[in-house]
Amino acid sequence: MNKQFSKVLTSLLMVCSANSVLAQSNTVSGTDGPITITPLIHSSVQLEYGDTVVQIDPWNRVGLQGAKLADLILITDNVGHHQDVAAIEKLSGPQTPVVMMADGREKWPDGIVIANGEMIRVAGLTVEAVAAYDIIPGEPSHLKGQANGYVLTLGGKRFYFAGVTECVDEVKALKNIDVAFMPLNVPLGRMTPAASAQCTKIISPDVVYLYHYDQDYARRALNPDYADTELPGGISIAQSLDLFDEEMQGSGIEVRRGDFYPPLD
Repeated sequence: MNKQFSKVLTSLLMVCSANSVLAQSNTVSGTDGPITITPLIHSSVQLEYGDTVVQIDPWNRVGLQGAKLADLILITDNVGHHQDVAAIEKLSGPQTPVVMMADGREKWPDGIVIANGEMIRVAGLTVEAVAAYDIIPGEPSHLKGQANGYVLTLGGKRFYFAGVTECVDEVKALKNIDVAFMPLNVPLGRMTPAASAQCTKIISPDVVYLYHYDQDYARRALNPDYADTELPGGISIAQSLDLFDEEMQGSGIEVRRGDFYPPLD
C-alpha cells in the first residue's frame, strides 16, 4: 500500500472514530435502549428514552432549539432561568405534569409540589426531591427548603439534577447515582471546582456533567449591557472547567462536557 495513502486512510479512520465517540457521548444505556441526554442552556436538560421525554428547568431565552414536547417537566427553583413560564407552556401538553417546589405555584398554579426528601410516582416515573441550599452567605441566597434537586429514575438509571446547591448533608447521602448534573457557583465561593469535584466523588456517579457554571451568561441573557464579574483568583470559565477535570482525575468517574451555552442573540 502506498505510504501516503496509508497515512490518509489512517487519518480518516481516526476522524471517523473520534466522530463516533462524539456522537455517542450524550447517551447512556437504559434497560430497553439508549437514553439520550441533550444539554440545552445553563441548567436546562432534556432526557429521551423511547417515546418518553423529560425536561429539566427549561428556559426559553434562545428558543430551546432541539427541545421536544415533554411527558414530564421538573423545576428546581422559582428564578426565571429555572422556572420559565414561556418555556413550560411551549414544552407541555394538556396532561404534562410539572413537578416543582412550593413557591413555584405562584407562577404555575397547576404544578405538583414536592418537598425536600419526598418521593412521588408521576408520568410513570419515580422522582425524589433532594434538598438544595447554600451554606456560605451572600446574594442570591438559596435557603433550605426553598428549592429542589431531583433524582429521576428513567430506563433503569438514576439521574441526579443538583440544581443550585452546595455539598450539603442531603446531597452527600445520595446513593446509586448513575448520572449526576453538578453545578459550579464560583462567584461567591460556593461550589468551586474543587468543592464540586469533592461532592461528586462523595456521591460517586458513573458519569458527571457540569452545568449552571456561567452565571454571567445567564445575566447577559437578560441584560445585554451586564458587565461580567471576575471569578475569584481571576480564573476564566474555561479554566474553572479544566480545574474540575483535574480534580476528578483518578476518580474513575467519567466527566462529560455538554454544550450548555449557545450563542445569545
